[in-house]
Amino acid sequence: MSASKDTKSQAPPRLGFGPRGGPHAFASVDARPSDSRGAMLRLWGYLRRQRLLLAVAIVLVAVTTGLSLLTPYLMGVAIDDYILVGDVDGLMHVIFLFIAIFAGLSLTVWLQSILMIRVAQRTVYTLRSDLFARLQTLSLRFFDQRTHGELMSRLTNDVENVNAVLTESVTSFFSAILTLVGIVIVMFSINTGLALISLIVVPLMALLTRYIARHTRQGFRDQQAALGTLNGLIEETITGGKVIRAYGREQAVIDDFEVVNQRLREASIRAQTFVGTMGPGSNAINNIGFAIITCAGGWMALEGLATIGTIVSFLTYVQQLRRPINEIANLFNTIQAALAGAERVFETLDEVPEMEDAPDAVPLETLDGRVVFDDVTFGYEEDLPVLKHVNLEAAPGQTIALVGPTGAGKTTLINLLSRFYDVGAGSIKVDGHDIRRVRKDDLRRRLGVVLQDTFLFSETVMENIRYGRLDATDEEVIAAARLANADHFIRRLPQGYQTMLSERAENLSQGQRQLLAIARAILADPAILILDEATSSVDTRTEVQIQEAMLRLMAGRTSFVIAHRLSTIRQADRILVLRDGQIVERGTHRELLAQKGFYHHLYMSQFKQSTHLLTAS
Repeated sequence: MSASKDTKSQAPPRLGFGPRGGPHAFASVDARPSDSRGAMLRLWGYLRRQRLLLAVAIVLVAVTTGLSLLTPYLMGVAIDDYILVGDVDGLMHVIFLFIAIFAGLSLTVWLQSILMIRVAQRTVYTLRSDLFARLQTLSLRFFDQRTHGELMSRLTNDVENVNAVLTESVTSFFSAILTLVGIVIVMFSINTGLALISLIVVPLMALLTRYIARHTRQGFRDQQAALGTLNGLIEETITGGKVIRAYGREQAVIDDFEVVNQRLREASIRAQTFVGTMGPGSNAINNIGFAIITCAGGWMALEGLATIGTIVSFLTYVQQLRRPINEIANLFNTIQAALAGAERVFETLDEVPEMEDAPDAVPLETLDGRVVFDDVTFGYEEDLPVLKHVNLEAAPGQTIALVGPTGAGKTTLINLLSRFYDVGAGSIKVDGHDIRRVRKDDLRRRLGVVLQDTFLFSETVMENIRYGRLDATDEEVIAAARLANADHFIRRLPQGYQTMLSERAENLSQGQRQLLAIARAILADPAILILDEATSSVDTRTEVQIQEAMLRLMAGRTSFVIAHRLSTIRQADRILVLRDGQIVERGTHRELLAQKGFYHHLYMSQFKQSTHLLTAS
């Protein structure tokens, strides 16, 4: 549901002017301190839920590492014991052993890959589910401060980065560590002097990795933030395509996209440039180390201090030593990208809902519909009150009309009654219960809301109406549609009630969408009915039909009706006139006209305008 259309602080349009969430507010939401270590620990908390599969995968990694370490040793044995002495039979046994080892390696690598795919997908499934569930609990204020595309980026791109590192990097990381430790142990067992020389490259690699990681971490954070901003801009321009074309703002949108796209490019270049230096840098260090080992090994072979097979085995291990060192270095950069996404995911998971049920919240089994606003003051921003000391009372079954100029606070009253926001001061009570002390779900189940900005899902017409009460039968859905005067146009659709609606129901007119929203509210059978300009987008003939249906619907229910067309609320039990966040007049239609105050001025202005239009036509 939309936030207030009254005096709520709104960001300026984001098409071509670079406001909130736009190209000139690149780091507005993501510029908070990072916690890479905390994100890693929390990711491990998700990962260890699959500890059985993970343990099996690690065992397979250990087996794979052991088999890999065995091959250089067998090469040395084959050279010294069989090739140099001409033992063909012995050499054939070694060859068959090599074949068995390579077959085992292929099998274990395949199995560990399958297991890690399952571990990663289950982990990411839980993480994505938790993130989506958290979004459903957060207040409208949270969504007001962020673009939809940026939030979608967290659910898709950031989570997918985590998925990629879990699928591809966890086993690689364990394999690299085990291989590194195993190679070092074997090298020391073969020749201590050469082993010490070969370890010269380790501290150099550690320094290189630390230097690059320090720069890539922030680069990946900037890249993810820029990607979220870009997604927000794309989502907004697609959604607002008609407005963009109507006002000829195509070039302005292209310019905005160019700014954000360039920022993403620059952030990606910064991050990837440092990542790209890791491979050449580590190779250079490893090549220097290999050259030193080759020279030292050749000298030892000439001096008779080691056999040729031993030197060949050692050099093979040195070559293998490059792989885990390079992998650890490269994985470190990959993990930085995943952690940048994980930090943004956990940042959202850590958002605390502003309006959780109180510990002593009471259930609301039934509702008569008595509503009392007691000295209510509220502002979307602390220092900018939208409502000021509002007092009103609606008895069960009464119809209360809210009128006033745009920005007076009408929709804000409805947002507070629906508990989309909590009051800043005062209280709102239903049947004597402060709504902050009742369960939100119970309260909202007894509210029927029809907003001016109708939202329908990409589902059938039948299911969109049934959204008001999921257990309703088809007959009840059709009856609600008839009451809302929607049945006649629904039956003319290609598949009637089974017609699929396109995204945002673009295959229906605005008036038809509003009729379906009214039918949905009728089906919900609420105790309190809220109509926010519910007939603003229908023609005069349909409006009359809806008014008749609404009178039947509102009978016995407490109803709040927001209307700019004052002719539609003349029969209301009480009309409240809001101006600058305060109720300045209250009474029936006749009483307010007799007062000749602000309401009289509004009504006569509309009457004169309507008369002028009729005369002109």
